[in-house]
Amino acid sequence: MADVRDALGRVGYDRLAHALMACGHAEFTGELRVSGRPGGAFHLRDGLVVAAESPGAPGPDVLLLRTDRIDAERWAELVRESDGARWPAAELVARGYAGAAQLRVVCVMALQDAAFAIVAGRVDGCERVAGTEPHAPVAVGEPPARLVQDAARKLAALATLPYPVRPDRERPLPGAPTGRPLTELQQELLAHADGRRTARDLAFRVGRGVYTVTVEVARMLAEGFLECAPTPAEIPVRLPPEVGAVRHREPPPEPPPAPTVLPRREPGASGITEALAPSKHGTSWRGFFRLRHQAAE
Repeated sequence: MADVRDALGRVGYDRLAHALMACGHAEFTGELRVSGRPGGAFHLRDGLVVAAESPGAPGPDVLLLRTDRIDAERWAELVRESDGARWPAAELVARGYAGAAQLRVVCVMALQDAAFAIVAGRVDGCERVAGTEPHAPVAVGEPPARLVQDAARKLAALATLPYPVRPDRERPLPGAPTGRPLTELQQELLAHADGRRTARDLAFRVGRGVYTVTVEVARMLAEGFLECAPTPAEIPVRLPPEVGAVRHREPPPEPPPAPTVLPRREPGASGITEALAPSKHGTSWRGFFRLRHQAAE
């Protein structure tokens, strides 16, 4: 896993793995909050991870709405009736919107996908918070070490694809049309890829796991269904046709300072000329000091 740690940032990956395994050894019950990008949280019960959430991965509610068993309007109504519960599992089963087994599968998928999103991002720090409860826990928890290793293996599998991508980096747009038919997921991704959305954004848009969408985006890029838009730093600057090359403009030379023109005086007008007129012994300094004395008076 050395190559994976280097791709993620060895310090961040080791920090997260150590913090989660320490929670497992201590049989910690509570929340391990992970700061970073996108960051997230792991919820543990007796040292096992029973839920995980991250702004970088769709939650169980998004994945459930994807199944078409319940639409957004009925979901909002159900949440209001359950006093704002984020995951009204009992009401979903009672109304026939989903079966208990289906809800368990959705929760496991959301847990593993959030763990992948956190591991694939940047980890700045980890903090334990006791006394919290997850809103969509799984019945059987995951060992922390195995959960982190599975997420790292997924990231390593992405790196081996012909066109590897990261969940929050590349922003694909539709490529050249091909004759091969597209799957349902590929059609959805092609419809929403606009050069601004990353694989993570597309996952929220189509209601699929971020890992599943990232893998599919990588495959579609390799096959030409999608292509990557250039980043702002790579966008070429278009010059007018008559301009052959970029020229650096030199500042115009500063004009030389204008000469100082002193007013012209007629000889003897100030009296200094006569006072300083040379005598046979040199300049008359006595006359010069006499003039200074008169000026002072």
